[in-house]
Amino acid sequence: MTADKERDVVSAVPTGLLIGSEWRESGSGGRFEVEDPSTGEVIATVADATVDDGDAALSAAVAAQPSWAATAARERGELLRRAFELVRERSDDLAVLMTLEMGKAVKESRAEITYAAEFLRWFSEEAARVAGRYSQAPAGGSRLLTMKQPVGPSFFIMPWNFPTAMGTRKIAPAVAAGCTMVVKPAHETPLSMLALAEILREAGLPDGVLNVIPTSTSGTVSEPIIRDPRLRKLSFTGSTAVGRTLIEQSAQQVLRVSMELGGNAPFLVFADADLDAAVDGAMLAKMRNVGEACTAANRFHVHESVAAEFTDRLAERMSALRLGRGTDAGVDVGPLVSAKQRGTVEELVADAVDRGAKVVTGGGRWGDAGYFYQPTVLGQVAPDARILAEEVFGPVAPISTFSSDEEALAAANDTEFGLVAYVFTRDLERALRVSEGLEVGMVGLNAGIVSNPAAPFGGVKASGFGREGGVEGIEEYLETKYVAVSLPS
Repeated sequence: MTADKERDVVSAVPTGLLIGSEWRESGSGGRFEVEDPSTGEVIATVADATVDDGDAALSAAVAAQPSWAATAARERGELLRRAFELVRERSDDLAVLMTLEMGKAVKESRAEITYAAEFLRWFSEEAARVAGRYSQAPAGGSRLLTMKQPVGPSFFIMPWNFPTAMGTRKIAPAVAAGCTMVVKPAHETPLSMLALAEILREAGLPDGVLNVIPTSTSGTVSEPIIRDPRLRKLSFTGSTAVGRTLIEQSAQQVLRVSMELGGNAPFLVFADADLDAAVDGAMLAKMRNVGEACTAANRFHVHESVAAEFTDRLAERMSALRLGRGTDAGVDVGPLVSAKQRGTVEELVADAVDRGAKVVTGGGRWGDAGYFYQPTVLGQVAPDARILAEEVFGPVAPISTFSSDEEALAAANDTEFGLVAYVFTRDLERALRVSEGLEVGMVGLNAGIVSNPAAPFGGVKASGFGREGGVEGIEEYLETKYVAVSLPS
């Protein structure tokens, strides 16, 4: 792709704050830089929201809430459908924009845009399916009436790793349910959210329903919004450490809270597994988004009888991946999002090697510019290596072995996290037993990807609570009201 085309894609995106009816500059006049992680060069500057801007955005959402809640469900659904069509029409430019600000190969960005659009389509269909119930009380003499109503003004704090999909995964059900929103995109990747906001406005979203406040001082701007009594819902995707802080802040207002937090996904390969499928699944589960995903396979537990073959085959596939700038043709793996993130990966690999791990392939930086790290396979990883306990968020596959099903299950559950696990076996009884025994919210059974807009996404333990997607996703934005109806016989 030419540099001129890239500049055209970036220049088409509004870079102000979206508050109420207008794009505006920050109250302070400040802006912050967005960089291309493949080069470290600045590609845009974006308005830097202040505390007062956050208050103005929440005020706009509060003002718009009554009329938006009263809007017909069919109208909300058709609006989401129009947004779905617009995102699909502009998928190429949206994919390039995402690659420029967060690094992954443009073919992966295109896949994310497709995934993101599906949340708009899914919840366009769910909007008209919100229903209560009417029934006779068991003792007679009265009737039980329940109805679903929107929770109200909501605040979304977004991650940088899937900047469009995480946006539609939260915004679409809120729109379908009749909630207004304030969105704070990650400071590393604000452009994708700003582009999405403009598409939703073009699709007909009324003023004030969606407000977007990029900022370089997330905690400073977010906390007053969370503590404001006018807010009724908080949804966050990010680290468990930050999530714990936000939960504490939300407690004073007793907010409805959804938390999609950290992961430490085990990838279990049993002795009877189809190794072709297991290696294919490992490549998907490990290398999606350069490994920068909460669903990424973080540690590989492989039966000792097939560990050597699995390791060799995975290393062969990983070493064949082509690194480079995400917009270049033929590139499989782009850079990590920042120098800080690459440093974390380097630190975890160094710790594993110090404890006896063998570098089978990769194991270091790549290139002279940007934040690249080689796809890496580590064999013979010691049980006490930090990389088995901490989320690596990079293209590193640490492999350890087990000798029994019980040992595999114990190793998989030996973590505070519980988002997703991957299981490869051809034994149906083992598959069901292990799936039931895993302390996670999702299981990929002979599959390297679990994410699907029609399925509930979320975890247990320190990986959070609440679900996004599926029929469960819209419930996060609805309150149940019960009306007791006196109806004497």
